[in-house]
Amino acid sequence: MVAADAPRPGRSGVRLAKFLAHAGVASRRAAEGLVAQGRVSVDGQTVRDPALDVGEHSRVEFDGRVLSGPEERVVYVLNKPVGVLSTARDTHGRRTVLDLLPAGGPRLYPVGRLDADSSGLILLSNDGDLANRLTHPSFQVPKTYRVRVAPAPVSARALARLRDGLVLEDGPTAPAQVRRIGREELEITIHEGRNRQVRRMCDEVGHRVLELTRVGFGPLTLSGLAPGAHRRLGEREVERLRALAL
Repeated sequence: MVAADAPRPGRSGVRLAKFLAHAGVASRRAAEGLVAQGRVSVDGQTVRDPALDVGEHSRVEFDGRVLSGPEERVVYVLNKPVGVLSTARDTHGRRTVLDLLPAGGPRLYPVGRLDADSSGLILLSNDGDLANRLTHPSFQVPKTYRVRVAPAPVSARALARLRDGLVLEDGPTAPAQVRRIGREELEITIHEGRNRQVRRMCDEVGHRVLELTRVGFGPLTLSGLAPGAHRRLGEREVERLRALAL
């Protein structure tokens, strides 16, 4: 029987959305949507209240799978090749970033996105809270891109416009750090994360992006990672990421 809200356990616990995030199901915000869809049950009853308290002995299931509680928090850095989707799964069977990681580990989710026709540094983690903070514009985590554009070279006026901020169809952009690194190449650092933002910024100043690679995310770089390769971040590296999003 489906219930709008299951009875609250007798003892205080943690909110259901937080429990799901800590169990590696999804970020806390995404977990709220999963609960609203009726995909979560507590002690045998479907619930739709993400603020429901779940206790130590509550039986929580997601899509029929019993969750055992918090997983070990892990973060991987991956050098995404062009053509690979930065999503957890694809309904059309196309290759995703998760296909490039070993099977059998914790359920991971991409932290932010890269277009299929873009390459470079992307993070994957089961830490929903950290993922939310790293991608939320209020924390201003820097992301650096190398882009090859046409026509070339980019004029001083266009560089100034990119640095000062532009008005796109979804609103003004914040100032960016931009430098030339070759006749056709720019290095652009932004602190936002809108859909295809760097490509749209370059289009706005009259230069089409031919290639785009993310080379930096906060303190992390692609150093030593070939296309398609990945590595797990060490504890000190994860703490440096957390420090950016406090």
